[in-house]
Amino acid sequence: MGEQPIFSTRAHVFQIDPNTKKNWVPTSKHAVTVSYFYDSTRNVYRIISLDGSKAIINSTITPNMTFTKTSQKFGQWADSRANTVYGLGFSSEHHLSKFAEKFQEFKEAARLAKEKSQEKMELTSTPSQESAGGDLQSPLTPESINGTDDERTPDVTQNSEPRAEPAQNALPFSHSAGDRAQGLSHASSAISKHWEAELATLKGNNAKLTAALLESTANVKQWKQQLAAYQEEAERLHKRVTELECVSSQANAVHTHKAELNQTVQELEETLKGKEEEIERLKQEIDNARELQEQRDSLTQKLQEVEIRNKDLEGQLSDLEQRLEKSQSEQEAFRNNLKTLLEILDGKIFELTELRDNLAKLLECS
Repeated sequence: MGEQPIFSTRAHVFQIDPNTKKNWVPTSKHAVTVSYFYDSTRNVYRIISLDGSKAIINSTITPNMTFTKTSQKFGQWADSRANTVYGLGFSSEHHLSKFAEKFQEFKEAARLAKEKSQEKMELTSTPSQESAGGDLQSPLTPESINGTDDERTPDVTQNSEPRAEPAQNALPFSHSAGDRAQGLSHASSAISKHWEAELATLKGNNAKLTAALLESTANVKQWKQQLAAYQEEAERLHKRVTELECVSSQANAVHTHKAELNQTVQELEETLKGKEEEIERLKQEIDNARELQEQRDSLTQKLQEVEIRNKDLEGQLSDLEQRLEKSQSEQEAFRNNLKTLLEILDGKIFELTELRDNLAKLLECS
């Protein structure tokens, strides 16, 4: 593995809105780790940040980049290769200053590395051009081909002057083929030793990175527990504050946003007032509904009582009807009996009348 972290911090990550090119869009829900990496294979510095398994920053530092502090806790830089502008919101001014210092330091290192690379390309291309004419330039040292950071910085100064006179340096080595072969042998040996040292350095860096990865993996659970301890409301407010700090450099946008917020707050207050009035009205309706429910329950109870009383009265009426019918039957039977008695009495009276008439005739006859 050719990369290793050389500085890490934590920040909220933003990118410029690709449509408006004015507003910031948060690319991380929480504060994430932002690290500077050095790629020893390609000799470049990069800024990398991961949100879970997703890379939200992968920016290679170039000499023409500039990191700008737009507030006490917010900074930004433009990446032409990624065609975007990155923004970082820090928890303190100290963290922002430290990140800016590292940016400037690695930017300068990238500039020196670029100059060194260009110088090496010129130095390596010169012998091939002159060898076509029959002359061979003096062999380059390992440090001038590909050295470490400590070795490369002074080489830029040392090699800048001799580079202007490659033909003069090549003269002593063009006298004999033996000298040229010896020079090539020394150069090959030096290059071989240099690449062996580079391989050892890469192995050491790989071991360090593996150990750091294992340590980071071991600390993941602890970090998750620490992150889970933060309250969601506090995180939301912190993010809101960070967003406001992000746009604090744009005065007009801040004033407009503030006015919009004030208008929104006023609208929310009016809406809240309307909702409170609506709640009061609903409470009144609920109270009225309760009273109506109580009246309904009372009327229902009275109706049940009336129905029960009605059933009792219907029972009494049915009983009276039965008694009346029975009484009518008895009266009818009584009338029939009276008629029978009258008929019997009429017969008896008739018989008595005949008996009287007979007795009267007997008296007359005697």
